[in-house]
Amino acid sequence: MLTVLFAAPSLWPEYRDTLPQALTEAGIAATLVTEADPAAVDYIVYAPASPLQDFTPYTRTKAVLNLWAGVERIVGNPTHTQPLTRMVDPGLTEGMVEWVVGHSLRHHLGMDRHIVNPGHVWDPTCPPLARERPVTILGMGALGSACATALRALNFPVTGWSRTPKPGNLHGEDGLRQALSTAQILITLLPKTPETENLLNADRLALLPKGAVILNPGRGPLIDDDALLAALDRGQIGHATLDVFRVEPLPQDHPYWTHPNVTVTPHIAADTRAITSSKVIAENIRRGEAGEPLLHLVDRRLGY
Repeated sequence: MLTVLFAAPSLWPEYRDTLPQALTEAGIAATLVTEADPAAVDYIVYAPASPLQDFTPYTRTKAVLNLWAGVERIVGNPTHTQPLTRMVDPGLTEGMVEWVVGHSLRHHLGMDRHIVNPGHVWDPTCPPLARERPVTILGMGALGSACATALRALNFPVTGWSRTPKPGNLHGEDGLRQALSTAQILITLLPKTPETENLLNADRLALLPKGAVILNPGRGPLIDDDALLAALDRGQIGHATLDVFRVEPLPQDHPYWTHPNVTVTPHIAADTRAITSSKVIAENIRRGEAGEPLLHLVDRRLGY
């Protein structure tokens, strides 16, 4: 009988029933607990806000299974030496695709000027077709690829950029400059690493077509906030719809709240769904016990 420690107290009510059911359906005999002798724990289900920060006593633990897609708050923990997986959850992916497609269409169609039209202005200007609106996605992992597929199905021409070479996508500094130069809508879905922090700085924002729209459901630190505000003020960037921030909740006095060309959404673009993520966790435990490779294993050298 395996011992699985659920080390994410705030999420326990969501997983108390769904995770044991998923383990049973996967044929795994396990006891799911919220407290245990570290020396007896086989697997840890984890969220970075957990009180568990010292992994040293968990000498028997075969893997730490993160419930979030982001791992930046655990990957640098020097006491953590066990294999680490990140969450790639079908429910989270669906939510991200819906947010990205919804806000892309909002800006593509110019919906704001009709939804908020206090002057009752009759403006019959039609938007271009999707095939005339180039989109760039920075970060072509599971989420970026899913968003690209959905946008291409609507006929948007999508350019993908990733930090490492991937078939069909641009990469590297030259590739980044090329990807930015055509992006009327720019979507950022990169992880937070030392290399991606402030990736969108003043110089790179200046490469975008004038009036471009930025959607950031990835990580707040990907964007230099001061540079973005300056680019918005001079019209280089037409609008920024931001779901993630360096400090959350976003402080009430932050200029993003009152800027006329910024939309703040409160980190709701995508969320891990217990009913689907439980199956991912159960499958990884099954794989661990069968000696098969774990899904979504984190490469500590890359930080994701």
